[in-house]
Amino acid sequence: MKVTVENKKGLNKDIKVFIDKKTMNSYMDEKYEEIKGTVNLKGFRPGKVPVEVLKRQFGKAVFSEVLDKVLKDTTTKALEENKIKPAGQPKLDLKTYGEDKDLEYIISVTEFPKVELKSIENIKFDEYTVKIDEKETEKRIKEIAKNTPSFKDAPPETKAKEGDLVSFDYTATVDEKSFKGGEGKNTQLTLGKDLFLKGFDKQLVGVKKDDQKIVEAILPENFPEKELVNKKAIFNCKILSVKISEEVKIDDKFAKNLGAKDLKDLKALISKQIDDEYKNSLDRLSKNQILKELEKFKVDEIPQNLVEEEVKALSQGMTEEDKKNSKDNFEEIAKKRIKVGLILNEFGEKNQIKVTEQELQAEVQKQIRMMPGQEKMVMDFYQKNQSALASLRGTVYEEKILSLVKQKAKPNKKEVSKDEAEKILKQSQNQDLNLENEVKKYSKKKVETKKKEVKKITPKMKSPPKKIKKVSKK
Repeated sequence: MKVTVENKKGLNKDIKVFIDKKTMNSYMDEKYEEIKGTVNLKGFRPGKVPVEVLKRQFGKAVFSEVLDKVLKDTTTKALEENKIKPAGQPKLDLKTYGEDKDLEYIISVTEFPKVELKSIENIKFDEYTVKIDEKETEKRIKEIAKNTPSFKDAPPETKAKEGDLVSFDYTATVDEKSFKGGEGKNTQLTLGKDLFLKGFDKQLVGVKKDDQKIVEAILPENFPEKELVNKKAIFNCKILSVKISEEVKIDDKFAKNLGAKDLKDLKALISKQIDDEYKNSLDRLSKNQILKELEKFKVDEIPQNLVEEEVKALSQGMTEEDKKNSKDNFEEIAKKRIKVGLILNEFGEKNQIKVTEQELQAEVQKQIRMMPGQEKMVMDFYQKNQSALASLRGTVYEEKILSLVKQKAKPNKKEVSKDEAEKILKQSQNQDLNLENEVKKYSKKKVETKKKEVKKITPKMKSPPKKIKKVSKK
């Protein structure tokens, strides 16, 4: 195999590969020997079919298979030997090929640019820790207690009011006929929440223990027995008990009911929970600062093919006219994103960062937990969509790289209160919103300006059909 790299300047390379016909014929002979033992042809014993007969019968198919393998193997070898890392899929242009012929082809490839990483240790960013005041922890625990109601038995003659818990058995009929689902035992309702059937709660206000109460209600749209939907049902209710709410006592028993060892342990857990809530958001700010710093790094040249792919992704769903008018703005955004991506990727490779299968599956489980009730759907999505799984792997890979950059960079450590943390996050949100509005305004302004120019200068005309350049095969 003879390899020649042409136009060595810049990122776009043409690599000429030449393999003489003697070598190609040897690959063909190897393939014929391989299939010889598996071919059954009338008049020949298994494994005894002459090569000339195989050539006549299967020559074209064998050559096609051999050519594909040789192109794949030699392209990989040519790139590796010349230390070229392709930024995108290489294109092959076959110059000469065929049975009993030399093979000559050109690999057109855009390679990744050189990336400067020497000063990555000098990156500065803010690293926050949040000091959680004990009062904040106690406030959160009181909120939990308020939303965890406790009830005690009311005296026998107590009439139920809103907020009380009423337990009852019932039998229901529609048009004096019983129906499936029309019976309930020890049904419990907190009056005023209207969680059973619309208007049901109000009719139980004033009942006492051992009362019989007739309640009327309309069966809802989602009632399982479709023929009964929107029909009036009569509920004959036997009141079992009336319980009144009592203030939840915040003590060790309360803490244990929430899964803590005792009240002291609960306070520690809640304090950490509040801290984590702010820390995760503040960590994102730190990472955004690092990404902004990485934008200042030197990259010789941004591969145009990657820019085009990123612009295509950014303009997805837009009209052709809006795509055209927003192109310059999107190209600027795309170049920044790609530049940062190239730097992170180079840093990841130099530090041999890998994403294990266990880490990937842990991220899948994290995504599943974020969609309660739709766990199976999310799992099926990732099992059936390899591109989505690859994207998730990329996210984990980037997070691992950024974590290592943080370890090597220079943090400006700041301890802030909860109120200060909220102020910092609010300022960041406002900046992001202003930037987003500026981008929208800029794009809209450009679109409107272009529309005026087109209206003033050019008549209406149909766009010419786009020509598609094909890779040649002579």
